[in-house]
Amino acid sequence: MGHDANRRPRPSGTVVPGENLDHDVEEVIAAVLTASRLLVAISARALADSDPTLTLPQLRALVVLESQGPVKLVALATALGVNPSTAMRMVDRLEAVGKVDRQANPDNRREVVLRLTAKGRRLVDTVLAHRHAEIAAVVSRLPVEQRAGLVASLRALTDAAGEPAIGPSPPPPPEKTAP
Repeated sequence: MGHDANRRPRPSGTVVPGENLDHDVEEVIAAVLTASRLLVAISARALADSDPTLTLPQLRALVVLESQGPVKLVALATALGVNPSTAMRMVDRLEAVGKVDRQANPDNRREVVLRLTAKGRRLVDTVLAHRHAEIAAVVSRLPVEQRAGLVASLRALTDAAGEPAIGPSPPPPPEKTAP
């Protein structure tokens, strides 16, 4: 627990701009690490329930291919933050299990383009739906007044990291009622 300017106790997580910046930064880091642990656990459970043979880095590669469309190996490696040789080994494994395929680039036959197969796309859709449902359950337990602040904070964090935004999912269609 921190203290305000008059040395009164301040609830943990309350950040006052400019006050003890190092401590404030450490509080933010601790909160982000805790949230990260939660989100990684949610992703791991979603993947384990959908395809326990795949790893989280392999899922990340599939999600990149799903979001960016067909890409060259170097573009995939860059998006994943790995060396092209590491990305190539990952693609080899994903291709062997039918999640990714390689095709000659129609614009340059010497280049190979990577894309998701239908099986890979179904897996990504399943894992993302599972994650969405579990995150929705957690968020629904938050008081309504805290949700807006969470959205703003998470957007600021992802913007600072250069992570592309994902829009909210559309609401489900209304249920049909019998006439």
